[in-house]
Amino acid sequence: MKKYWHVRLTLAVVGLMVTGILSACASGAHSTDYSQPPQKRDSVVVAISSEPSTLDPIQGWGHGNTPLIQSTLIKYRSGMDFENDLAVDYDLDASGLVWTFTLRDDARFTDGEAVTADDVAFTFEMAKAAQASIDLTFMEKAEAINDTTVRFTLSRPTAVFLNTAASVGIVPEHSYGADYGTNPVGSGPWKFVQWNPQEQLLLEANEDYYGTIPSIKNVTIVFMTEDAAFAAVRAGQVDAALTAATLARTEMDGYHVARVTSVDNRGFTLPMLPAEGRVTESGYPIGNDVTCNLEIRQAIAYAIDRELVADVALNGFATPCYSENDGMPWNNPEVVIDTDVDYARKLLADAGWADNDGDGIVERDGVEAAFTVLYPSGDSVRQAIAFAAAEQVEEIGIHITVEGTSWDDLAKRMFSDGVMMGWGAASPYESYCLYQSGGAFRDDFYNPEGYQSEVTDQYLSAAMEALTTEEAYRNWQLAQWDGRTGTSMRGACPWVWIVNVEHLYYVRDGLDIGAQQLHPHGSSMPLLQNLAEWRWEGL
Repeated sequence: MKKYWHVRLTLAVVGLMVTGILSACASGAHSTDYSQPPQKRDSVVVAISSEPSTLDPIQGWGHGNTPLIQSTLIKYRSGMDFENDLAVDYDLDASGLVWTFTLRDDARFTDGEAVTADDVAFTFEMAKAAQASIDLTFMEKAEAINDTTVRFTLSRPTAVFLNTAASVGIVPEHSYGADYGTNPVGSGPWKFVQWNPQEQLLLEANEDYYGTIPSIKNVTIVFMTEDAAFAAVRAGQVDAALTAATLARTEMDGYHVARVTSVDNRGFTLPMLPAEGRVTESGYPIGNDVTCNLEIRQAIAYAIDRELVADVALNGFATPCYSENDGMPWNNPEVVIDTDVDYARKLLADAGWADNDGDGIVERDGVEAAFTVLYPSGDSVRQAIAFAAAEQVEEIGIHITVEGTSWDDLAKRMFSDGVMMGWGAASPYESYCLYQSGGAFRDDFYNPEGYQSEVTDQYLSAAMEALTTEEAYRNWQLAQWDGRTGTSMRGACPWVWIVNVEHLYYVRDGLDIGAQQLHPHGSSMPLLQNLAEWRWEGL
């Protein structure tokens, strides 16, 4: 019977940390005192671990999530399709290059000024110039035709433009300035009140919002580590708090654990080229003589029991993962593979890998099937997943050394070592970034393994340039697996996907956090995507 001692050691260490946190909390070490909800129950205190660097959409605030303070042209429904927000209608011309949006005429910024097409055009032009996290390189221009009509002209058809439109919060041209990111004015359901960096962000309901005004009137978002948030829940100081799989089995009086499905994935990236002295533009070594072999990568993929990893490493708070976009409408269902240890062994044997010296590790031509997988130090989730998967892979004669290191060191070694990586987005554009050949070996973490394929590039380009959603989805799916090749583990297997982690939150009994969307990577801000729908029972 497997012991999984690495994973159990990790969980034991976390348990000791929790004990220390609770002792500190009991002794008064946690000095900030967030009060219980008032009798009117018109307020909430929410603890998350990731603090934004800015509240300016032009600099990336809200990208991939709802910007809260600002409105967007369109927004996601819980089923990941679109509905109108500032826009009441939109259309694409026959060339696929011109998008025209018609805006509602009753939207106002919280300073009383009307939201017009000029503000929309200004926002998108500024976001393109800023070159922050929003990719608008495909947009030639945004222009206001009249107060309620804005036209976007693209340099090439771009199917993910609607995903971009759902992420860009609209700012006021008349008052936008250098301090906007710390003192924003918007037209969304929430009004900015105050931001104390590294402490808290205060919001209040926008009573002049054109949509449904939130029933909760005041929101305090506090920034805490998961450990500190756990202690705050135990002390009854917060109403909702992000927690970790290693903590969420602890029952808390007056709280329940909300489990939210995500596309927040974890898996190994495996270098696809041999080590032949090549380096990246930054001078970092490329290639690995073990993982460059397809049979090694696929054997690992088939040997891992994903259900068991989820159960052992993450207390069952995860689901098996088979792609970067499980559950999304553009995902190819044929990418799913079954755990098959015998098939994994056969892949290795057929390719000439054998344990000739009896040490438990297969080798070929003097090369042992052994390599290193890195994870960022301090990330107990990635550590636990990596150790659990490595222990399973040992059964087929492949030895993985799991090593924690800094992000700086990881960024230098990810082109020649495996990495326990994580992605997951509400846009298929992520697949383009992960796999298009031109993105290989850059310093942006997307394609460090060096996947390059002319066939896949053609599918990705066709998906990006499709004029209909159906055509785009079909090509995204073919890029994953077309029956012969693709980015999936059935194909070239540049990734070994392992689990999608569930996002976990302690929620005070009586607080309804609504129907959560499928969460992308990162578990802090996604919780707040539907904040305007939260309510206390009885309100």
